[in-house]
Amino acid sequence: YKELWAAGHAEHLIGKDILKPHGVYWPTMLHAAGITLYRRLNVHGYWTIGGGKMSKSIGNVVEAFQLTDKYGHDAFRYFLLREMNFGLDASFSEEAFVGRLNADLANDLGNFVSRATTMVLNFGGGRIPARGAAGESEVALRGALERAVADVDAAMEDFAFQRALAAIWEFLGFANRYVDATAPWTLAKDPAKRERLDSVLWTLGESLRCLGILLDPFVPDAAAKIRAGIGSGAPRLQDIAWGGLAAGASVQKVSGLFPRVDVKVSEEPKSGASADSAGKIPIADFAKVELRVAEVLAAEKVPKSKKLLKLTVKVGEETRTLVAGVAEQYEPESLVGRKVVIVANLEPATLMGVESNGMVLAASHEGTVSLLTLDKDVPSGSKVK
Repeated sequence: YKELWAAGHAEHLIGKDILKPHGVYWPTMLHAAGITLYRRLNVHGYWTIGGGKMSKSIGNVVEAFQLTDKYGHDAFRYFLLREMNFGLDASFSEEAFVGRLNADLANDLGNFVSRATTMVLNFGGGRIPARGAAGESEVALRGALERAVADVDAAMEDFAFQRALAAIWEFLGFANRYVDATAPWTLAKDPAKRERLDSVLWTLGESLRCLGILLDPFVPDAAAKIRAGIGSGAPRLQDIAWGGLAAGASVQKVSGLFPRVDVKVSEEPKSGASADSAGKIPIADFAKVELRVAEVLAAEKVPKSKKLLKLTVKVGEETRTLVAGVAEQYEPESLVGRKVVIVANLEPATLMGVESNGMVLAASHEGTVSLLTLDKDVPSGSKVK
């Protein structure tokens, strides 16, 4: 507390939907209590999907654990940090996620790490050679690293994670071009160029060491594998300066860091996902969805929620509880007696501590939500076809 908060180094991080309590009430209370205020209030945006906000009540949320099980934690972390410009909303799709994984992680990073470690193994006897004289290309690569370090440092201070990763990838791109320009495989064929080859191999190892430090906050598992591949220890930011790689370290090949994903993305989005992301389905799939008419018997707001209503509805002879995200559009009492359309055969889901046994159907456009109703009076429980 004394080192970080009381010394004025605290950063406050919130979502944009709670700006007033954290930007007005909380500072007022801190000031009244004689407690030092945080240094900055950092406000992030929303992740959207299909052009709209994710919502448990709509049912279009992204299942993070399913994605990490399928693609790995590092890839998921990378996409979230690279794709969102802090402070603004960002759109999520599995297609974009897989695209980033293949282009940035598999192609750019994975290929460089595999190529660099393989060449040290094949042309350097499996150990980091002594550092040789630096030529123009090595000086240029070092300059690229120093620019990246400065840009990353400034970006992290501003919570601009996207900008930090872009700076790292600029250095990575420079390193990839360095391999092509120096062509170690050609140098290895000429014994007279052994000293030059060793300088190139050391430079590749040093690039890996620096990447293993820079990437650690973003893709920690991959960064650890990179460091282990060149015998480098725990990452310390103060060790990022060019020239820290010791000669003689044993090198292991690091391959398959981020395998390319060639499989199709998930074809069965959660119910409630937008039409743009759902695609076409066969009639047999639609027949599995049981739509029924339900009469609202009672309605009340869900405690501690601005958007959810707890509805007690009658479906034929059955009474059940539903949770609907329409509290901002409808007063609870205005819904009593209405007949609405529900999805009756969904698995139960718990929202804000209330178990919902079905989903109320509604149309939405630019923040406006409208419940689907009937133009004629039909009994509750009637099937909607």
